Amino acid sequence: MDYKNGKWAEEILNAQLKDGSWGYFHCFAMPLKNKPITTGQALRRLAILGFSINDLPIKKAVHYMNTCLSGKNNVPDRFDKVHDSSVFNEMMLAGWIKYFTEENKLANNVAKKWSEIINYAFYDNKYDHDFYIKKYCEIFNTKPKGPRLIDFLTFYQVILLANILDKNVELNYFKYVLNHNVGIYYIYGNEINKTPKIFNSKETNSYLNAIELLAKYDNHECKNQLQFIKKWLKANMIKNNEWDIGNKSKDGINFPLSDSWRLEKDRIKDCTYRINKLLERL
Repeated sequence: MDYKNGKWAEEILNAQLKDGSWGYFHCFAMPLKNKPITTGQALRRLAILGFSINDLPIKKAVHYMNTCLSGKNNVPDRFDKVHDSSVFNEMMLAGWIKYFTEENKLANNVAKKWSEIINYAFYDNKYDHDFYIKKYCEIFNTKPKGPRLIDFLTFYQVILLANILDKNVELNYFKYVLNHNVGIYYIYGNEINKTPKIFNSKETNSYLNAIELLAKYDNHECKNQLQFIKKWLKANMIKNNEWDIGNKSKDGINFPLSDSWRLEKDRIKDCTYRINKLLERL
């Protein structure tokens, strides 16, 4: 099924600037009415619509992010004083690059920094916050500043750490993510090991975001930790091997994929397409 030629993709591609960006970078929530989409939102939406590093718009965006990561260009965002913007920007740019490609040296260097920190923090088969702080200070020459850096479970760190941690650490880290009581920041705000009580809901839409992200971990033992998702999805299947997450899942990011949801069959088609793609990764 090809959503890359639909009206939603066309709208985003028409807004891409010559430098490969969409202006301001960081924001996961959809923009308010009449506000332009950000680069982070555009990348997330295009990925959901089926775009990859093989598509020119993504190549242009990755090139732009690489110039920002190298210091040749600057992210135009103004960050609050709560977070260390230099560490956050580096993490953010590298995270999105790594989301689309494993072949970028600068992004891989950032991922390596975070892997050293987390490998050390989980050295004794469980998380040690003092170890985390110690190694963070060694790597970045400063203490972590702001909740998204003191707590390392955001979309950016989770994607950076996919498939690069020491094997004796990766499973323990993965279990830590699954049992974290506030989930993955920017993605899902509850414990991931507990499936949503109501399948036809906005919560399920967000929950699938977290599972799709964790499905990028190729470790067989990590995959085994997600097998309960298959049972949950099977239990919520409607007739003819189809799924329906409901009209409330229409958020402008994950859904709709089809040009319109005026017809129920199009919503079911979109939901089924998304879940089948996830099942392939599990």
